[in-house]
Amino acid sequence: MAEGVETAEVLAATRSNLINYYICYRLRAIPEAGNFFVEVKEKIALFPHSPGVYRYYDSEGTVIYVGKAKDLHKRVAQYFVDPARLNAKTRALVAKIADAQYAVVDSEADALLLENNLIKQYKPRYNILLKDSKTYPWICITPGPFPRVFLTRRVVKDGSRYFGPYSSVLHARKLLDFISSTYPLRTCKYALTPEAVLKKKFRPCLDLHLGRCRGCCVGGVLQEEYNSWIGEIERILKGDTAALIRDCRSRMQQASDALDFETAQSLKDRIDVLQEHYSNSIIQAAAGGDVDVFSLDFDADMAYGNFLRIRGGAIVRSLNLAFRNRLDESRETVLSSFIAEISSQFGSLASEGIVPFLPDVDIPGTAFRMPVRGDKFSLLELSAKNAREFRFNSLKQLEKTDPDRFRTVALEEIKNALGMDVLPEHMECFDNSNILGTNPVGACVVFRGGVPSKKEYRKFKIKTVVGANDYATMKETVNRRYSRMLEENPDDLPQLVVIDGGKGQLNYAWQALCELGIQDRLTVVGLAERMEEVIRVGDPYPLFLDRNSQAFRVITHIRDEAHRFGITFHRDLRSKAAIHSALRDIPGIGERTEQRLLLHFGSVARIAAAPLQDISVLVGPKLAAQIQKSLKNEDNK
Repeated sequence: MAEGVETAEVLAATRSNLINYYICYRLRAIPEAGNFFVEVKEKIALFPHSPGVYRYYDSEGTVIYVGKAKDLHKRVAQYFVDPARLNAKTRALVAKIADAQYAVVDSEADALLLENNLIKQYKPRYNILLKDSKTYPWICITPGPFPRVFLTRRVVKDGSRYFGPYSSVLHARKLLDFISSTYPLRTCKYALTPEAVLKKKFRPCLDLHLGRCRGCCVGGVLQEEYNSWIGEIERILKGDTAALIRDCRSRMQQASDALDFETAQSLKDRIDVLQEHYSNSIIQAAAGGDVDVFSLDFDADMAYGNFLRIRGGAIVRSLNLAFRNRLDESRETVLSSFIAEISSQFGSLASEGIVPFLPDVDIPGTAFRMPVRGDKFSLLELSAKNAREFRFNSLKQLEKTDPDRFRTVALEEIKNALGMDVLPEHMECFDNSNILGTNPVGACVVFRGGVPSKKEYRKFKIKTVVGANDYATMKETVNRRYSRMLEENPDDLPQLVVIDGGKGQLNYAWQALCELGIQDRLTVVGLAERMEEVIRVGDPYPLFLDRNSQAFRVITHIRDEAHRFGITFHRDLRSKAAIHSALRDIPGIGERTEQRLLLHFGSVARIAAAPLQDISVLVGPKLAAQIQKSLKNEDNK
C-alpha cells in the first residue's frame, strides 16, 4: 500500500473559464482487513481547504463518484465518519472506495463546471445522472459553402452548429417550417464547392422549379447572400428575432433612401413574416428583459427540471431534463447540477436567474433570486407547472415500461406526503355501509406493494351496533380486524391504515387502535370524499394531495376499492333479505325444499291454501302438517 501523496498530474481544463491547469493528488489505499476506513481518515488531512473537485475510484480503477466542494478537506471528511451517521446509499459508496483524487480550482463555479464535465466523461455509478437526452431534436446548420439546415437527433462533432435541444419535436418542426418558407435554402446533399458549381457538375432538382430553392448548385445565388440568410436564421434560433426585425427595418430604410424599392419591398415582406412568427410562435413573458428560469419537481430518487430562457421579454426556449439522484443529494445540489448542464449546453446564462430556492454554488455573472410576487413569480410558476407536467408524463410512461419502479415511486410519494418513517408496502382501508341501520356491514381491503391483494380482503357483519351509527360501526370493524390479526399474525400489521370518512370515523377507528395498544405501530388517516382531503389524528388542518400525484391516485384507488367491496357485500345481504320467505323460518326446510315448493305452487300464499295431501306429495306428511300449521299461524298474526 503506497504511502503519501503523488505529485502532480497536470491536466488541461475543458472550459475557458476554468483554470488552465490543476493538480491531481491521489490517495492509494485499497481496503484490506477493514483498516481502509482508518487509513483514509489519516490521509484526508493532506486535502487542502480550497475549492475543487474530488473523485472516488473502486478497486478496479473505475470512477464511481465525482463531487465538488467549497472546502475539499471538510467535504471529503464528511464521508469518513461513523457509518451510523451516513445514509444507506452513502455507506454503500464508502464501502467501495479504494482510491481518491482531487483537483484544486479557483472558485466554486469552476468546481461546478468541472464536476459537470467529469460526470459526463466518466458517468460514475453513484452520481446524479442526467437522463440521456440524445433523443431530443436539434436544428443543425452544416459547415462549408451553402450550409444546409435540418432537424436531427444526433449531435456529431463535424463542425456543424447545433441549436437546441428542443423538448417538443412539434415546436422544432414548426420552427424549421418557418425557416424553409422564409428562406430559399437548399435541401440537397451535394458537395457544392465553387469549382464544382463552375463546372456545372449538378442538375437542379424540383425545388428550384417550385421556387423553394434559388439553385445554389447552378450558381443561382451568390455565397455572400446565402450566408446572410444563414446569419439571420442563427439569430432567429438564438431568440434574437426582435433585434433582427430592427436591423431589417434599418436596411429597408437605407434601400428606400437609395431608391432601391425592389430591395426595400423584399425586406418589408421579410419583416412582416418575422413579426408574424415573433407574435404567434413565441409566448410573450410577463416580465421584460433577459432572465433564465429554473424549477425542479422531486419524486423519490428522481428530479424533473424545467428551464425557460427569456430574451427581450419573450420565452425563446423551454427545455425539460430529468436527473436520477443516486446519493440523496440535497435539492440545492441537484439545482446546481441542473444549472451547470444548461450552461454547458447553451453557454453563458443571463445576468439574472429565477429559482425556487438558491443553488449551493454561486455562478459569476448571474444573480439568482427567489421572487414571491409579481411578473417574475408568474414566470417561476409557469416553469414549475412545466416541471410538474414533465414529471407526470414521465411517470405515466414509467407505469407502462417499469411498473415495479412506478409503484415504488408512488409509495415514496405517500410516505413523504404523510410524513411516515417507513414505506407503506402494506396498506389497509376500511369502509362501512348500511341503509337506515339495516344490514350494516364493514369492509377491509388490503394493498401490498401498491396493488390490491384480493385474497386478503375481509368483510364483517356488524354484531354490536344497533341502528345507523357509522362511527360505532367503524370502531367495531377496526377492532375485530386487528384483534384477530394480533392473535394470528402480530408481525404483519400494515404501515398505513386509511379510513373512508371524516373526523368522526377517524376518531372512532383511533379509539379502537388505542384499546388494542397498537396506535404507535402504524399510521392512520381519514379520507373525506367531498374534498378528497386527508385528515390526520390531532391535526386540525386537512392535507390536500396534488391531484396529479401518484400518491393521490393510490390513496383514492384503495378508498374506492374499499367502497366497492363494502357496497357489494351490503347489496348481497339486502338481496337475500328481500327474497327471504316464511318457509325458511320453518324447522326442517332448507333452500332446496323451499325452491321445490315454490316452483310447484308458485307462491307462499298458494302453499298455505293448498290441501295437506298435495303438500305431502312433495315433502312428506309430517313436514307438510308442520308447514300448514306454521303458515296459518303466520296469517293470524
